[in-house]
Amino acid sequence: MNTNKNASIETLVRELAAQARAAALVLAVTETEVKNRALLKLADALESQKDALLTENAKDLEAAKARSISGALYDRLRLTPERLEAMAAGVRQVAALPDPVGEEIEKLQPPNGLDIRKVRVPIGVVAIIYESRPNVTIDCAALCLKSGNAAVLC
Repeated sequence: MNTNKNASIETLVRELAAQARAAALVLAVTETEVKNRALLKLADALESQKDALLTENAKDLEAAKARSISGALYDRLRLTPERLEAMAAGVRQVAALPDPVGEEIEKLQPPNGLDIRKVRVPIGVVAIIYESRPNVTIDCAALCLKSGNAAVLC
């Protein structure tokens, strides 16, 4: 086993995690309007950059063929104009959802005079491990942004 390679991967993962944590602190207090604007810009970019995304995806598909990945994995990796449109529509749907951050989900006022509230807050950093699915990248990123969380997508 290459110890230097493992050390460099560990260093990279630690750096990415630290950056995600810093981003999570900002996202946790980001206003709904700002998050929604970012989501709508993402949806617009998926549509306006369709040709570039399809060109880069073709490179990924060639690399996948060279590695002889299975037909099902290959299909999940493949982007089409229709899939890009569906991804953009999904991001717009997330933008239209109510912001969960700060939502009061339970309130108790026991006889001792305490005012107890259960309020939704971001988790912080969400790590997601998946394979060969560009749409999952967009779905996870959109949902994490809307809920005020940073994401590490692997």
